[in-house]
Amino acid sequence: MNRVTLDLWVGIFVASGIIALLFLGLKVGNLAAANNSETYLLLARFDNIGGLKVRGAVKAAGVVVGRVADIHLDSESYLAVVTMKINKRYQFPRDTFATINTSGLLGEQYVGLDVGGDPTMLKEGEMVTKTQSAVVLEKLIGQFLFGKAAEAGAAAKK
Repeated sequence: MNRVTLDLWVGIFVASGIIALLFLGLKVGNLAAANNSETYLLLARFDNIGGLKVRGAVKAAGVVVGRVADIHLDSESYLAVVTMKINKRYQFPRDTFATINTSGLLGEQYVGLDVGGDPTMLKEGEMVTKTQSAVVLEKLIGQFLFGKAAEAGAAAKK
């Protein structure tokens, strides 16, 4: 095997390795192109979205049914508006409840959809009206500590 053939095969091997790493990176980062024709948009307003990010999962019964497409602040109500792209295979009733949950104790946050019983289904661009904001661990710890401090202060006054 001459030097030119060896260099050609090394180049092909390196190029295929770079392409494989790029493909893997896009899959892991959820950056692969999505087919927009197979999804529809739903909106939800939350007081606090915690660490929810764009491209975060939208799950129903633990199954990923969509992704978070956009997050912005409503300048009139000062609430976070989350736009979700839901796969058209999944339809949800009008009284669906949207919550922001955490995978594990300190895992990533996602939108959980709890299905209601209304026979009327949500349509493209409609708002999920029943929502529960994220539980922020720092706020819970702060409330617990300040509650204990207040109890200790009240006991000291007796």
